[in-house]
Amino acid sequence: MLDVLNLCAGYDFDVIHNITLTVRERELVALLGGNGAGKTTTLKAICGLVKTSSGETKFNDKTITGMRRKEFANIGINLVPEGRRLFPYMSVVENIQIGAYSKRAREKKKDSLELVYDLFPILKKRQSQIASTLSGGEQQMLAIARGLMARPTILLLDEPSVGLAPIVFENILGVVKQINANGVSVLIVEQNVAQTLEIVNRGYVLEDGLIVLEGKSDELLLDERVKHAYLSLT
Repeated sequence: MLDVLNLCAGYDFDVIHNITLTVRERELVALLGGNGAGKTTTLKAICGLVKTSSGETKFNDKTITGMRRKEFANIGINLVPEGRRLFPYMSVVENIQIGAYSKRAREKKKDSLELVYDLFPILKKRQSQIASTLSGGEQQMLAIARGLMARPTILLLDEPSVGLAPIVFENILGVVKQINANGVSVLIVEQNVAQTLEIVNRGYVLEDGLIVLEGKSDELLLDERVKHAYLSLT
């Protein structure tokens, strides 16, 4: 479904180098690494939010490198950004409905709203509440719900654990797994390696803008380099 091929991208200079990764249909894949590894830049490069100097990205065998940003939602790619980026003084339901801005999403807006309320019953309960008054976990749920309103076939999640207690993040991961089980492919970027590898099919490890490891989740959990660098194990 999503093929990133030798992608180099950044701001004034390249931050990521020759990134190659794949997310297949209905697959749940992690891009892991510490702060400053280039994880967020990779997602932004996929979505055309930072400049690509070389390489390409394909979606369903069609090159999307250089595509206009507003077109990504129309073809089925949606990014839930780090930090949630909610409209803090708007209500929960207003924030959710903003996600249905593309033509393909507007046509199924009612069905999508029912879907996100099934996934996140607390948001239905708080639909009239101002977004800034929600807890951190509820705000992350709201950001994901808004992303799902775009009816993506692949959802890109950038650091959903930021600011959350481990138990709250565990609940978020449970919903991510359910979203994937419902047929949406997911590429999740995280520095919380242990919890994330428990739910994904495969993972890539990014260090200093380079992919240094890749494999099935159980293989990465047993890898000595991963244990030492990310799991506090020797």
